Amino acid sequence: MLEEMKKMIAEQLSCDENEINLETSFKDDLGADSLDLFELVMALEDEYNIEIPAEELADLATVGDVIEYLKNRGIEA
Repeated sequence: MLEEMKKMIAEQLSCDENEINLETSFKDDLGADSLDLFELVMALEDEYNIEIPAEELADLATVGDVIEYLKNRGIEA
């Protein structure tokens, strides 16, 4: 799932896939702002056919957080 996620994040945030690992912070490491994160969440929702409630977004600070969130909702890639 990490490799799939790396491709999506790199595309959405215009960064290098090699910069991304489980501990990568969207804001601190990749410089994502709120609009970037909103667009990334929309892409995740489309890709995995889920809805991520706004109140849960604050818990998704790193790539690993997103992968764990998806796994907890039964999504495996």
